[in-house]
Amino acid sequence: MCIRDRYQRRVHGDYQVFRMTEETTFAFNADIQQLMGLIINTFYSNKEIFLREIISNASDALDKIRYKSITNPDELKHESKLFIKIIPDKSNNTLTLWDSGIGMTKTELVNNLGTIARSGTKQFVEAISAGADISMIGQFGVGFYSAFLVADKVQVISKNNEDEQYIWESTAGGTFNVYKDEKTERIPRGSKIILFLKEDQLEFLEERKLKDIIKKHSEFIGFPIELFVEKTQEKEITESDDDKKDEKKTEEKKDEEKKTEEKKTDDVKIEEVKEEKTEKKEKKKKKIKEIKHEYEQINKNKPIWMKKSTDISKEDYSSFYKTLTNDWEEHLSVKHFSVEGQLEFKALLFVPKRAPFDMFETRKKKNNIKLYVRRVFIMDDCEELIPEYLNFVRGVVDSDDLPLNISRENLQQNKILKVMKKNIIKKCLEMFGELSENKEDFKKFYEQFGKNIKLGIHEDAANRPKLADFLRYHTSKSGEELSSLKEYIGRMKPEQKDIFYITGESRSTVANSPFLEALKKRDYEVIYMVDPIDEYSVQQLKEYEGKKLKSCTKEGLTFDESDEEKKKREEEKAKFEPLCKLIKDVLGDKVEKVIPGTRVIDSPCVLVTGEFGWTANMERIMKAQALRDSSMTSYMVSKKTMEINPKHSIVVELKKKADADSSDKTVKDLIWLLYETALLTSGFSLDDPTTFGTRIHRMIKLGLSIEEDDKKEDEAMPPLQETKKEGAPASAPTAPAPEAKAPVTTKMEEVDQTNFNSQPQRFHNNK
Repeated sequence: MCIRDRYQRRVHGDYQVFRMTEETTFAFNADIQQLMGLIINTFYSNKEIFLREIISNASDALDKIRYKSITNPDELKHESKLFIKIIPDKSNNTLTLWDSGIGMTKTELVNNLGTIARSGTKQFVEAISAGADISMIGQFGVGFYSAFLVADKVQVISKNNEDEQYIWESTAGGTFNVYKDEKTERIPRGSKIILFLKEDQLEFLEERKLKDIIKKHSEFIGFPIELFVEKTQEKEITESDDDKKDEKKTEEKKDEEKKTEEKKTDDVKIEEVKEEKTEKKEKKKKKIKEIKHEYEQINKNKPIWMKKSTDISKEDYSSFYKTLTNDWEEHLSVKHFSVEGQLEFKALLFVPKRAPFDMFETRKKKNNIKLYVRRVFIMDDCEELIPEYLNFVRGVVDSDDLPLNISRENLQQNKILKVMKKNIIKKCLEMFGELSENKEDFKKFYEQFGKNIKLGIHEDAANRPKLADFLRYHTSKSGEELSSLKEYIGRMKPEQKDIFYITGESRSTVANSPFLEALKKRDYEVIYMVDPIDEYSVQQLKEYEGKKLKSCTKEGLTFDESDEEKKKREEEKAKFEPLCKLIKDVLGDKVEKVIPGTRVIDSPCVLVTGEFGWTANMERIMKAQALRDSSMTSYMVSKKTMEINPKHSIVVELKKKADADSSDKTVKDLIWLLYETALLTSGFSLDDPTTFGTRIHRMIKLGLSIEEDDKKEDEAMPPLQETKKEGAPASAPTAPAPEAKAPVTTKMEEVDQTNFNSQPQRFHNNK
């Protein structure tokens, strides 16, 4: 430490007073020197955090003096107002932050701002060296030094009730000076921090920039933050004093003239005078622009979450929501709560009326909850605070238990945050439950955020049963209204054990699906799931209130049958076993098996997928993914089971033809036609649409009695797989005799006549 004399000059009117002031130079603590060097040489881009740190320190100083004044009111006698003032000075390139807090004595200036190493200093330097974010500087109690991010010189003028006014100043060169202030304006109490900004940091003198930073980080500080601003306003003034004198003479002259005139009605006189005066006013006034400097409070929005919900009106909530979100509409629902006990925090959550257009964009920030620590804004993209499916919920969370400026790395490991997340989810679900009590409000909510609820079903196993209560679907009996799963269960038949659902592209598609034929006949209600995300959510939602969810398009759909019905079905199975075997042989690996089914009534057949594989709709969705992993398709695409309707006329007639000649080319052709038609009606896409089109064209030609060269027709058709006759050796496939070529058309006509028996005249010419 070295001491030297310094001359200072104070100007009083026309004379100058010279005083000798003792100035003491101190060396920074070694750890602080290292910290200062790191801050000065950093390339950190987010330098605006210096303002947040200094305002937070000012708020702490104001809290201390307010606390002391509770027991000793005289502490506030020199300055009763508690404030934070920010004064940008473009002429001197300085930014001053002035608070009326507790202030510091000379000893505190020396100890707190340089010589006594704090435990966090070294830890912060180590954290920064390891690649941590410099914005966490306040967590280590050394936030003041962030001022050197933007300033090459810092001066602190401080006055404590128990000491004189002192100045601390440093250029961060390893030393700092402290001396008694006999030069600058007296401060009743508190501190002024004057930042001499670097040449490339002058943007922090701009009014707009300062306002944005304050509103972002310190809007809800409990003390008024006032910014010294320049305001321009228009003012009306008289053009000149000579004009006033001329106007007075003119008025006197006119008054004399009027006295000599004949008396007129008072009303007319009044009107004339008014008109003349109006003309005079217009002539004598002009507008000029006047520049004023004044303090403007920036943090006008109070932290209403600190109040009791009973003390806040609906209008207050609405005003705060619009300020917080910049939404032009009011919120749909609000939840205001506080958690007390081992962990204490307050929160205010809103559900907006409309979903943002980019809600599920991958580059969008994960949530809209702003995290505050003791009313100081920390971040608004904390992924650990709320799950992604609730990213539409807006609001604030304020904790006194989290350390100020906690880093993102520590947030991920912080147990407090996990407890906060659990409570926030719980309160969100309570808010949705309150919304569901009003049918109209919940309808609006579900239209906008139904996908989020379904995403939650897929992702949040712990809250899946609660989220399932909020699901709404159209059903085969609900008409245009949406129905909940609870309402569905209330309408179930006494003998119905499962909840039936079908997935598809649209309501009209699933409503006319052949998979519903047997269910409709039994008067069972079916849920229509036509949103692509339904395919994902229903994979996780296996049951609801003890009732299993059963897909109409998958295996495992069974109905209660009497002994007689079971016996009849066994007989049909044995009767149609040869046809099922033939169809399987013709189609090969296109189907896993062929069986007589009970789920279709009016259709000849359908294609059913495995119980644990993709449905036809899921297969369609996955094929549409631009960046899908094609390797997944090979093992996730479900094997198809063809269920034939043994009562349908086409199947009955096909069995007769197959029994007569299983190697008949026409039988094989019709089997392929049935399979490809079933692909379409079951929701799948065709592997080879051209071949299917060729078969349809042949049917059209037969219906129109168009003759065609058989050879050309055979060349146009793709080769069909040959099947062996019953009883023939496996190694000797049965081939049709050459002379069997001629009657092909006739056999086709006979089968087609069964298909088109409603119009037998079409086939008359061929016979």
